[in-house]
Amino acid sequence: MPSELIKNNFRVNRLPHIWCPGCGHGILMRSVAAAIEELNIDKEKVCIVSGIGCSSRASGYLNFSTVHTLHGRALAFATGIKLANPSLHVIVISGDGDLTAIGGNHLIHACRRNIDITTIVFNNNIYGMTGGQYSPTTPTGDFATTAPFGNIDKPFDVCDLACGAGATFVARATAYHAKKMIDYVKKGISHKGFSLVEGISICPTYYGRKNKKGSPITLMNILKEKCIDINLKNKLDNNQTKDNIYIGVFKDVVMPEYTEEYDKLLNKVQQ
Repeated sequence: MPSELIKNNFRVNRLPHIWCPGCGHGILMRSVAAAIEELNIDKEKVCIVSGIGCSSRASGYLNFSTVHTLHGRALAFATGIKLANPSLHVIVISGDGDLTAIGGNHLIHACRRNIDITTIVFNNNIYGMTGGQYSPTTPTGDFATTAPFGNIDKPFDVCDLACGAGATFVARATAYHAKKMIDYVKKGISHKGFSLVEGISICPTYYGRKNKKGSPITLMNILKEKCIDINLKNKLDNNQTKDNIYIGVFKDVVMPEYTEEYDKLLNKVQQ
């Protein structure tokens, strides 16, 4: 990691981070910092909000105005921050459990409102910090501490969920595809409206171990081999795309943004 990127964007006195060896979250956190750096955004205009979980530790390491909130409530706090100061670039960092389980209701309503918040999902398919329980994105049949005989639930596709709920920019990359992740975070921050960027991470400590996936290197190679660009979806047959993960930009549209519509309403009432 370039030293200037660390000095400009991280609380150096809090490094190194406490994530497990081989965890993909450090790569995703760096992607967020690099995106902000490359966009040359005024640091005073950035506010990063997180909930509870492995991913949410990122707010403590990033040297911006940060808010570490309650489990599942990051988007609720972020909505209040954005309405109070619409000029801020409000970025939420959340995990698959934090965002799609206890925080799922906040997610769908933030999407449908199209409020100008960028949400970065660190998705490692499991609850890592609290002991390896299965999450709403754990694949069917996979194992976890709360699914010792295999998960029978159908998992959420976070990007499909966000698209269906009304988000206007939706993209997915992975810890392996770090350059794409930076690019999509930049596009999400620059987008006027609710944007969600999912970063598929790896968890060798719980998900990998419980499912006998091998070393962190093996887990990264799985991401390399399983991921297919969404633009190729209609060019490949079902056998070529079976059990694979689509990455890329899933949605990018322009719709009225919530804080701007709210200001119009206030002006109308005050006239």
